[in-house]
Amino acid sequence: MRMIHPVLCFGAVLLLSARPGYAQVPAGNEGLTPAQISARAKAQNVPEIPFESVPNFLKLPPNLYLGEGIGVATNSKGHVFVYTRSQETRLFESDQKGNFVREIGEGLYGFVFAHVVRVDPQDNIWAVDEGSNMVIKFNPEGRVTMLLGRRPEAVEGLPAAPATATAAPAEEPYLFNRPTDVAWDAAGNIFVADGYGNSRIVKYDKDGRFLKSVGTRGSGPGQLNLPHTMATDAKGTVYVGDRSNSRIQVFDNDLNFKAIYDQVGAPWAICITQGPHQYLYSSNSNTDNNNSLNEAVTGEIYKMELDGTILGKFGKAGKQLGEFSSAHELDCRSENEVLVAEITSWRVQKILLHPRTPK
Repeated sequence: MRMIHPVLCFGAVLLLSARPGYAQVPAGNEGLTPAQISARAKAQNVPEIPFESVPNFLKLPPNLYLGEGIGVATNSKGHVFVYTRSQETRLFESDQKGNFVREIGEGLYGFVFAHVVRVDPQDNIWAVDEGSNMVIKFNPEGRVTMLLGRRPEAVEGLPAAPATATAAPAEEPYLFNRPTDVAWDAAGNIFVADGYGNSRIVKYDKDGRFLKSVGTRGSGPGQLNLPHTMATDAKGTVYVGDRSNSRIQVFDNDLNFKAIYDQVGAPWAICITQGPHQYLYSSNSNTDNNNSLNEAVTGEIYKMELDGTILGKFGKAGKQLGEFSSAHELDCRSENEVLVAEITSWRVQKILLHPRTPK
């Protein structure tokens, strides 16, 4: 199922809408509210992928609990890292069977309001903290080895709300405004999604030196409205979940715009498998405000080719095992094993996919 950009079918829409009595509600959306229509993915008749959720996957010690399931990632050994918002922001490590191993960065100055945890090819652990405006790199032993960004001093007060204009923000190569994600290419270059405040992607070299940034707030090609999640493929192509624009935007390694995939709803979380054949997973998450109207048409996770072809989907919004409650980060080292961190169910699920074998 290939993506079709809305611009290509604009003329057809004009012709149809000119017919007397033509229904303005898109086919398949009859009876839905405008809010539901805007939240629902455009893709129709997507095959369902059979799956199961592993019960009681994470086994925390007594009296230790997760808050919001904000981030989840794995390393080359299969160990699982969970970044959680609770009374404090905390980062936990478990083994491949979900048994608790340790806490990393307890009391760390850069831990304020968790957003994402990622693990790079060298098993370094990266925490993106929206509250401290920092991207923090830990080595595999759990020691801090690099910092990008800077936590605002308390005496400075709360920052001003971002402007809604499309003008580029003042160039701040090493300061972020509520960053959301981090990724790397094969050369070790670092990409940071500077999401809520600046709506841009920033590229650094492996030593943290600024190279380039791209993005202004807007809805045009190459513009961004809350780049909330990001991943890179083996060629260094950058895939950005442009959440408030309900689309995935694709950039080359030098951050030149390439393509838009806009059929799978609002991408709160994306991940790319290791390969050799790589797949893209994207979550059309239900909102974290318990809006039942949107829950009825969101919550699913899509499996895609890197060119945007939709292969299937699985799951729906809900609180039970095998349902997803505001999925915030995905990890998918293996094609048929996906970890899902959820905000409003305070958990991480391990999902095993069972794709049907083509006849």
